[in-house]
Amino acid sequence: MHAKPEVVKEVLTVATGTGEAPVACRRLRASAAEWSADGTTLFTSSSSNRINTFVLPSTLLAPHGDSPLTLTPQGTLYLPEPTAAIAPCPYFALEQPSTQCILTASTDHPIHLHHAFPQPPPPSSSSSSQSSSLDDDNDDDDDSTFGFPQHKPQQQQPKPLATFRLIHAETERYLPITSLLWSFPGTHFLAGSTNCLSLFDVSRPDLGLSDTPLLTIKTTGGPSAQHKSGNVGARVVGMKGTISALAMQPLSHGDYYGTGANVVSAGTWTRNLGLYDLHRAGACVATWNVAQAASLAKIGGRGVLQTVWSPCGRYLVVNERESSGLLVYDLRGTHRLLACLRGRDGETNQRLSCDVFPGTNEEVGGFEVWAGTRDGKVVVWEGVGMREGSVEPSYDFEVGARGSAVGGTAMHMSGSVLATCSGSWKFPDDDSESSSSESESESESDSGSDDTESGSSSNESDSEEDGMGTSQQQRGRSRPPPAVVEETSLKVWSITAGNMAQSSHQEEVNEPYET
Repeated sequence: MHAKPEVVKEVLTVATGTGEAPVACRRLRASAAEWSADGTTLFTSSSSNRINTFVLPSTLLAPHGDSPLTLTPQGTLYLPEPTAAIAPCPYFALEQPSTQCILTASTDHPIHLHHAFPQPPPPSSSSSSQSSSLDDDNDDDDDSTFGFPQHKPQQQQPKPLATFRLIHAETERYLPITSLLWSFPGTHFLAGSTNCLSLFDVSRPDLGLSDTPLLTIKTTGGPSAQHKSGNVGARVVGMKGTISALAMQPLSHGDYYGTGANVVSAGTWTRNLGLYDLHRAGACVATWNVAQAASLAKIGGRGVLQTVWSPCGRYLVVNERESSGLLVYDLRGTHRLLACLRGRDGETNQRLSCDVFPGTNEEVGGFEVWAGTRDGKVVVWEGVGMREGSVEPSYDFEVGARGSAVGGTAMHMSGSVLATCSGSWKFPDDDSESSSSESESESESDSGSDDTESGSSSNESDSEEDGMGTSQQQRGRSRPPPAVVEETSLKVWSITAGNMAQSSHQEEVNEPYET
């Protein structure tokens, strides 16, 4: 068990950078990381609309001396729009190319099945000339200040392997997919949307016969539920809201990966939780709201962003946005609140994920919960499930720069490697920004203020008509103000059991856009 690790060694670093940069550079922050089923590959997503696939070297934990190694992503998938969820293949194997695929759900697009290592088609002369013209047109928006070229990959992106459509029947628009769950054995996957869960068949996507949902589960209940209760005005078992989190319950105590499980936990931005049995056509097992529990624990919260089952399948860890703690529910019949994991600085609108790992210390028991914080640390709770009430962290350690939020935390199946994504940015205060601009050039500051005043005066008539003068002024600005990028990095840590925590040797990794 990781009882205060003897060594927490940084062995891999990806795309690290700090300094001042245009606002567009915020898109380059890595926001999430997820391990493949065989533990050899790491998938990362970011707000730059790209999915990177890293195959970690077999000598990752071997001593490398003082000179850092260099690693680049073996696959980069460019998406047309931002995606709220990705789902790697649950039977991913590095030695079998047919299993190396991943599901993505971009905004205003169908769900796509992509190869994790896409091979772009050879560029044609027309596409190369078009890309050069785009470079000339977008010189003002170039992100070269931070060392990152602008994103223009549409012409060289290969076609997806399969497409799955979730369309609104009346308007024929694509419904927004906010969560994906692709669990073992991998024949079906679940997609979460507003008041709806959709089950798709992915066993034979090459036939083109299963691009629509096989099963649609309305999470709000319906008239049939009212008639079953015997009272049309009775309270319907259901929940409203956008399904923002999905997780599959493990089948047994020793089955950590949930092979053959059937109960799915779903969380919404309206702070509701629901359990659904897929073996009974998505029947609702239970629903409840976490607002009262979070209020009593005084940890805050503004919507469920992640639900994680314990390795034994008895407990459910609920992770909310802008919350200073995690809620642990005992789902063995009563669905009662068991404990509140305190001590995490998570009062931020940024996603801060967590992960669990089975506990191996017989004296402590329970399982471990690893979670990122807003101040660049990872906090660990041990013995979760064995104690009630308020539970303080067992220990913590720094993984990022001070003030850099750790958005992604993913524990390897072996328990000896941890992947973290950290990154944040901030806008300088108005006073500091004005003072720095005056020190650089008073003439430029005056001209900029004149331009702002003229732009605001030109929009006064429109603001009186529709009340949107402020937004028009923002859209009329020639260039957004500079943002201070604290850090954007992906790191992999080796963990050795012991009595103290320290950081040492690092391995540098450069993405294609690193300079």
